[in-house]
Amino acid sequence: MARLLIVHHTPSPPTHALLEAVRSGATDSAIEGVDVVLRPALALTVPDVLDADGYLLGTPANFGYMSGALKHAFDTIYYPCLDATRGRPYALWVHGNDDTAGAVRAVEAIAVGLGWVAARPAHEVTGAPDQHALEMAWELGASVAAGLTL
Repeated sequence: MARLLIVHHTPSPPTHALLEAVRSGATDSAIEGVDVVLRPALALTVPDVLDADGYLLGTPANFGYMSGALKHAFDTIYYPCLDATRGRPYALWVHGNDDTAGAVRAVEAIAVGLGWVAARPAHEVTGAPDQHALEMAWELGASVAAGLTL
C-alpha cells in the first residue's frame, strides 16, 4: 500500500481549513490503496519521510517565508532523506494574508534540493479561503493521493 504523508503547520483557522480540505480529498473513499498519514511539522521524523511514497506540505506564509515549523522539519530531514527520497512526488498549499510568493519559492527550492518532483503547482490562497479555494485544496489532496496508486 502506498503512503501519503501530509506535513503541516496550521496555526490559523484559514490554514487549518485548507488542511481539512486536503485531507478530505486525500482520503476520499474512491481512492484505494493509499494510507494517509498526518504529521504536524514540529513532530516530523526521518522515518516518517522515508516511509512515505509522496508528500503534501502545508504552511502559512509568514513574513514572506514558510513557517518556522516547516523550515525546522526540512532542517531535520534534509540530509538523512536526501538520497533515499529523490524522485518522490510532492505538492504544496500555502495560506497568506497578503502574499504567498516567498513561502512558495522557499519550499520549492528545498524540494528541488531534495530531488522531489512537483505533482501539481502550489495551491496559493490569500485571505479567507472561499469555497473555490477549499475545493481546489480538496482536489490537490485527491490528485496527489490518486497519483500514488498509478
